[in-house]
Amino acid sequence: MTLPGLESADADRSNVKLSDHVDAICDAVRAAGEPVVLAVHSGAAVPGYEVSDRMPEQIAAMVYVDTFPLKGAINSNFDGIEMSLPPWEELDETDIRGMSDEHRNLLKERAIPEPGDPVRQAPELVNDNRLDVPSIVICTSHTSDEMKAFVKGGHEWFSGLAELRDVTYIDLPTHHWPMWSRPKELASVIGDVARHSSAD
Repeated sequence: MTLPGLESADADRSNVKLSDHVDAICDAVRAAGEPVVLAVHSGAAVPGYEVSDRMPEQIAAMVYVDTFPLKGAINSNFDGIEMSLPPWEELDETDIRGMSDEHRNLLKERAIPEPGDPVRQAPELVNDNRLDVPSIVICTSHTSDEMKAFVKGGHEWFSGLAELRDVTYIDLPTHHWPMWSRPKELASVIGDVARHSSAD
């Protein structure tokens, strides 16, 4: 789904809050009428994790695609109206490793700035039932062993992942955008999660 403020490069992002993203996802979950598999990628893990806190009974499983549940803001010090894609040379090498020229061009062409408030706002987490939601972490730019090491090392950035009670790691080696580089494999993994969740 397209979150508020991300409809186009020309969309007004000045008044979009993190709560707007959370509300939009909650509305989509309710509209489904039954527990859903909620897949989130990159920064969408922030509103996605809050949705699992608001309505854990409606989430059959969370799928984190090259991301993980964040308890804090993406960048609490960010003070702009919107956050654009950084210059190519400033992107993390693990995110873009192995990207083809086609995917690099797609990223530059399609990237839409993120509204500023969702970047600097932290999710509201009050319901510990979210911790029991089955969570699948699809590891693309980092391996599952690296992700587990980050958690074991007590890195604050990964504290949300460390607190979950039911986590499965799946390796899908590529870069940060597997929907471009390995779309069939990614869809297969998410489909397997959905089939398993509906059978439970």
